[in-house]
Amino acid sequence: MAPLSPTVARWELVLRLRELREHRGYDSATFARRVGFTPANWSHVEKGRRVLTANSIAPVLDLLEVTAEERAELLTLLAAGRERGWWTGSTTLLGPELQRYYGMEHGAETIRSYDSLVIPGLLQTEDYARALIRADVMIRPVQVEQLVEVRMRRQRRLRGTDRAELIAVVGEATLRQQIGGPKVLRGQLEYLERLAGELDTVELRVIPFRATTGAILGGSSFHLLDFTAPALPTFGWAESAVFGGAVENSDQVRDLSFAYVRALERSLSRADSLALIREYARG
Repeated sequence: MAPLSPTVARWELVLRLRELREHRGYDSATFARRVGFTPANWSHVEKGRRVLTANSIAPVLDLLEVTAEERAELLTLLAAGRERGWWTGSTTLLGPELQRYYGMEHGAETIRSYDSLVIPGLLQTEDYARALIRADVMIRPVQVEQLVEVRMRRQRRLRGTDRAELIAVVGEATLRQQIGGPKVLRGQLEYLERLAGELDTVELRVIPFRATTGAILGGSSFHLLDFTAPALPTFGWAESAVFGGAVENSDQVRDLSFAYVRALERSLSRADSLALIREYARG
């Protein structure tokens, strides 16, 4: 089971409250006035931009007429959501969107990722991550080591008793691109070899150059997170050269899921992917 994440707890709380409101037949503006909020403030609550308190949630639960059992569940989510995760230490370093993603990642049960040009962050060595971060002209030199540390901290989700399952699909170009130079790349590939032997919950699949439709996703990078709680949908995150953010539209998340399935179908098997990684590491 995934560890408790305040970010995930807050998300589940607002999703369940919105579902209950709609089930009771209230529109957002009417409901807001009935529970002592302005429509704008209640909209912020349902979008996760404003955090409820024990006092402000009481009239909400009363109007929704929730059972004693569900009330206890929602109050537990409220309390959990008010905790601080490790990713909230520096707003200036990460920014609110990245903090949200890392919080979601921390509480995910399964992580599916696609990267066409670089090894995904959860599988990077320190040297490989440092080379990538240093190359970003938007990042100040003083921030490099802090961001490397954050990336390594994220990787703890792959180990321990509550480890996440990771299925990462990458293009073969990631095995050849000289990020940090030949020594750094070789160290990265050798690390992937070791990781495959150590963790059966991590699966790396490679789309080979010979795949005729392997470049269908171009230079994109995206991640799909799934959770234990049945109330939570898949959380999508997409990145490009100048953008990285949550995919809020459910239809777009569905499209990303379809794209991921297509990428997985075009990839080599787990064993053949490992053999290709080993070949490049020895080359």
